[in-house]
Amino acid sequence: MAREKDNIALSDEHNSRGIELADRGWLDEAIREFRRAIDLDPDSAHAHDNLATVYAEKKLYREALGEYLTALKLEPDSATAHYNLACFLSTHGPEFAVAAYKQAIELDPEYPDAHLNLGLTYADHGRVEEAIAELQTAIELDPADAFPRHELAALLMDEGDYRGAIAQLKEVVRLEPEDFEAHLDLGICYAQKGFYAEAERAYQKARALNAEDLLLHYNLAALYALWGKKPDALEWLKKALEADRQKVSAWLATDPMFDGLKGDPEYESLL
Repeated sequence: MAREKDNIALSDEHNSRGIELADRGWLDEAIREFRRAIDLDPDSAHAHDNLATVYAEKKLYREALGEYLTALKLEPDSATAHYNLACFLSTHGPEFAVAAYKQAIELDPEYPDAHLNLGLTYADHGRVEEAIAELQTAIELDPADAFPRHELAALLMDEGDYRGAIAQLKEVVRLEPEDFEAHLDLGICYAQKGFYAEAERAYQKARALNAEDLLLHYNLAALYALWGKKPDALEWLKKALEADRQKVSAWLATDPMFDGLKGDPEYESLL
């Protein structure tokens, strides 16, 4: 019993020394101290938690997660343990995911889902060029999967590359003819490039799949406004406004596609 108490006291000393070293930025030295603390007292949740924090700073995310979970297992009722794990996940979760996907790809370079999800993670954090490259790789590895093509198209649309998005979406609707969203996005891209007849055909296919969709009604109105077909534009805009006036009015406030109708008495009367 005395030896156990001695070990716990020594463990606390190493833990305190590790905290001091970590505060000075001497992370490797801090890791050694926290490990000594754990060797002396494996049930020291604080030492595991502190070791996890230093691992996270060194971008050793897998090791950090293991230590945070150990601390939580040792003290499941500790609010601090739950809080520290949550902080780690919210701060380093995306980086951890990127590292894990990269490790999966290193182990299996022809793993399409790893490239796909790495691309989606990059896209979520604004790393557009890297996202595009990973999505393209996923497509090359599994050309018959429509999902990465649609995700790449959506990213290209956000970047204003409608021509590139069209190429992907044409293949998506070939692979998945019942994909409403793909037909709708294809119509949007054609309209943005000025290919109005092609956009109309894409919207008609989307309408056959979901005739009551608000975005479809709105984009049909936008298409006909751009095309100079005022009666059709007003007809579809009226349907969109009837479905959700508040949302459509907000869209119209900043949408240049309807500039050609502004000041027109019939258009203004709808608003």
